[in-house]
Amino acid sequence: MAYHKNLQGDEDEKKPTAEVEVKEVSPYDIERGTLCGESLARVSYPYTSIYLGIAMAAIAVLVLGQLVRVLLMETLADQYYIRFALVAAIPILLPLTWFFAGTFIIFIAQTIGPIGGLRDNSRFYSARPPNVQQATKVGFKPPHITIQMPVYKESLNVVIKPTVDSLKQAISQYELQGGSASIFINDDGLQTMSVDEARKRIDYYRNNNIGWVARPRNGHNGFVRGGKFKKASNMNFALGLSLTTEDKLMELVREKYGSKAVLSGREEQDLYSQAMSMAIKENGWAWAGGNIRIGEHLLIVDSDTRVPKNCLMYGAAELYLSPEVTILQHSSGVMNVTKSFFENGMQFFTDLVYYAIRFCCGSGEPAPFVGHNAFIRWQALQSVVFRDRDGQDKWWSESHVSEDFDLSFRLQVTGNVTRLAAYHTGEDAFQEGVSLTVYDELSRWKKYAYGSTEIMFNPFIYWFTRGPIAKGFREYIGTGYISMASKFHVTAYLFSYHAMASSLPLTILNYVLVGWFKGDFDQFFIQSWQTFMATVFVFNIVGNVAIAVLRYRLSEKPFFYSLFENLKWAPFLIIFFGGLSFHLSTITLSYLLSIPVADWAGTQKEAENSNFFKESGKIVRSFKWMYLVMFTLTGGMLYLGTAAPREWSIRDYTAITPLSFNIVCHCLLPLVLNPDLTKVQF
Repeated sequence: MAYHKNLQGDEDEKKPTAEVEVKEVSPYDIERGTLCGESLARVSYPYTSIYLGIAMAAIAVLVLGQLVRVLLMETLADQYYIRFALVAAIPILLPLTWFFAGTFIIFIAQTIGPIGGLRDNSRFYSARPPNVQQATKVGFKPPHITIQMPVYKESLNVVIKPTVDSLKQAISQYELQGGSASIFINDDGLQTMSVDEARKRIDYYRNNNIGWVARPRNGHNGFVRGGKFKKASNMNFALGLSLTTEDKLMELVREKYGSKAVLSGREEQDLYSQAMSMAIKENGWAWAGGNIRIGEHLLIVDSDTRVPKNCLMYGAAELYLSPEVTILQHSSGVMNVTKSFFENGMQFFTDLVYYAIRFCCGSGEPAPFVGHNAFIRWQALQSVVFRDRDGQDKWWSESHVSEDFDLSFRLQVTGNVTRLAAYHTGEDAFQEGVSLTVYDELSRWKKYAYGSTEIMFNPFIYWFTRGPIAKGFREYIGTGYISMASKFHVTAYLFSYHAMASSLPLTILNYVLVGWFKGDFDQFFIQSWQTFMATVFVFNIVGNVAIAVLRYRLSEKPFFYSLFENLKWAPFLIIFFGGLSFHLSTITLSYLLSIPVADWAGTQKEAENSNFFKESGKIVRSFKWMYLVMFTLTGGMLYLGTAAPREWSIRDYTAITPLSFNIVCHCLLPLVLNPDLTKVQF
């Protein structure tokens, strides 16, 4: 088998470099689809840059221009120059509008803009699979691929076995084509189980030729699982043991056979077993078995994943033909488990997310790395290894909740390319699980908001010593390898979580200013009523129509069928997103104020048997502080609207409606989006 090193410790000789002819690409070739699209000659579309430029210009002219005009007109009228101090708020509030403006322009582009990029291969997007025959002609030989799968306490029979069965089918197909692959499970729950359960898992791994590594539970005999979200430290632990085993194997080969020995398979296996035993003993914490060596490429999957049978060959060929690509992220469908309306709603939303990603990448935007269903070059991953505070080498950041975002940043700032592959479609496509409960999905969004904040900012306590902007984000913004448009796009995405988090605080401020001052405040202030109506128009009217038009233009779904589907799920998404602000704002402040947050739990992979009585107690425990705030706000609004003295009353609908909408959505979120509340069992 081909690994990252041969037994003599030299670089693997099975990594030839392709001779790539770089040529000019004409629009005619692109339209006709005559390009192979599998080399450095791939076109790089400028469309996303154009869309973002239009959005930024619109903000500058329509928003900033209007605000400055208001300040000038008011100042000329009353000579009150102090109001220009309000300009200081622009840099704080302006980034919150970037995602909104960019999304609006992209909706228009989906309706009337070019979509040829979604059908062709380009620098950051693959609509068609690579030409394996062409790759073979220029020296491609299928390398060894390691499929890395972190797991925790998921059910062996319900969750892990179906995923492994899917992976084994892909491995069999790859082996028939001349390649080799192995499964490498990082089991974070094995040492926390009962002896019988652990033995069943180990037997299953051994019987299915699965390499595995397990570490102790947190706090066991002083062992510490690093990080807020344990996935990163789990994978680091497993990769570290793998490299230690590899190093021990090299030492044994040199000691016993010399540097130029040629070993038989039996001899190599005997030495490998000794090397693993030595590595486990040196580590002192690990359990491990099977083949844990790392191949030329890694395929990262979750424990609830289905993969296409031909994904390994296509992934290896594309990475060979495109040596600049480090992460090959695959577009995914959704694997429905419970068939509940909540899971169906999350499936619909996940499909929308991947549609948006496809459109942006097909229009010239680097692909995001979502942390699973992605190929990663092992050599590139090793190139961004760093020495952590505990003195250990780390590949995945344990100090970030969004470890995938951090890794993507570190790879891109060194000139690596991330690409989206969307050629696996239909039944034989990548599939991933979605959140099965509203609790899991809310936890996921809190994790996203926390992660986006820590990626961009340092906690307040470090602002005077380290500055407000996090080091990794400064490096990302400062690198010359990434276009300015991409930097703005990513920044706008990260700020979108803060825009959602600010919804409730700003509507409370709007309620007070509009209600009590009756418009007798500086017109620099944009009322929440205007923002509310703009948001409804863009996301619930323009957005639904644009997505239906895009699907029709791509010949994927009839227009009216798609529009009906979008409108059917609109109330679901309105309640969900309308009820996020309190949770996102509190978790964002927790990071900025350095308030400890409980460790992030993984997403539930299998359905639990619940009912109305269990869920009622769970809702009270999980949402008690949110309901306390909402009931307090409701009581205050009722008093100010009905019983307060006239000079204190607030009855203006432009003040009441935005805050009422926020309160209603927050209160309904854990109730109407919880299918288990309808189950009454005694």
